[in-house]
Amino acid sequence: MATQACAIWGDDLVHYDFGLGHPMAPLRIALTARLCRDLGVFDHVEVVEPGEADDELLATVHDRDYIASVRSVSEQPHLADGSNGCGTEDVPAFAGMHEASARLVAGTVEAARRVWQGEAEHAVNFTGGMHHAMRDRASGFCVYNDIAAGIRWLLDNGAERVAYVDVDVHHGDGVQEIFYDDPRVMTISVHESGRTLFPGTGWPADTGGPGAEGTAVNVALPPGVVDSYWLRAISSIASPLVHAFAPDVLVTQHGCDTHRDDPLAHMGLTVDAQRHAAVLLHRLAHEVCDGRWVATGGGGYDLVNVVPRAWTHLTAIASHQPVANRTELPAAWREHVQSTLERTPPETMGDLEPSELPIWVQPWSMGYNPHSEVDRAVMATREAVFPAWGLDVWFD
Repeated sequence: MATQACAIWGDDLVHYDFGLGHPMAPLRIALTARLCRDLGVFDHVEVVEPGEADDELLATVHDRDYIASVRSVSEQPHLADGSNGCGTEDVPAFAGMHEASARLVAGTVEAARRVWQGEAEHAVNFTGGMHHAMRDRASGFCVYNDIAAGIRWLLDNGAERVAYVDVDVHHGDGVQEIFYDDPRVMTISVHESGRTLFPGTGWPADTGGPGAEGTAVNVALPPGVVDSYWLRAISSIASPLVHAFAPDVLVTQHGCDTHRDDPLAHMGLTVDAQRHAAVLLHRLAHEVCDGRWVATGGGGYDLVNVVPRAWTHLTAIASHQPVANRTELPAAWREHVQSTLERTPPETMGDLEPSELPIWVQPWSMGYNPHSEVDRAVMATREAVFPAWGLDVWFD
């Protein structure tokens, strides 16, 4: 009998470590796993420890010369010169880089396999989500693209269409580029505009290559967007397009660097909005894909206040045992944070007061506001993509 959900986790996953002072500290996932355990979320999922992806699996989305170069850097990090993207400020080389990166790929591919083969309805790999890695180079803290490998595995094993929705603050450029010419994959990225944030890509006019027009979807939002407007953008784009595309599986990336406290971006969101987005995408998987849902982590650099809460919510939602926003954080977890990091963690699983919940999201059907920067960004995307799917630009 299939489990409701599985979660990818094992202590070896913390070896994806760029060193002291790097924003993508493995502490963020260690604290997430500890919170999932202390809060009882892991009691409702099957916890799966991944192996390590071999070169054949990696080569489904990466050039073999690139894989060989990562292996070389992994064995002799002091010789990295940045030519393959490794050995830069963003992606410092470290011993064991290949093995640690390949383990993330194995986790997301195993999540995809379990969902596709019916062993789990939903699967979460909050250690994955390396959406910037390109076919031939590392980029933006990402060495191998575990999401692309998971999607490719699904396609190679019988899935006819896969929809990918990315709500990280940064454009999901690596996944988009790998599948830009493939009409079987729809990539939807809702991100802060490239005018103000890395990687400087992801424009509404980027809609897919020849024969795949309308399958690349980009919503470039202005800085400073808050909860209700961000959720309006996701629901006004992802929901109608995923319904129209009718995928077999929904794959999502839940980078939580959209939070107002994230040090690397400029958005104004709460954990409550990130939880709301996970609920929305979970519901979408049930509406369109018979529940087949693979969810990953991604960016997120407030290691204590944001990442553990956001991805514990994600895992709990996948288990059909969601955690209420006002749930108190376990005393053991808070004491661990205070004793090891000398930081005072939040007290509850949400940021908002009860009087501020639920977050009200204005549906697109209530009308387009040309004075709103967010609405203009959403409209630019709808105008670029919706006609290809026979959808009305103005009304849902």
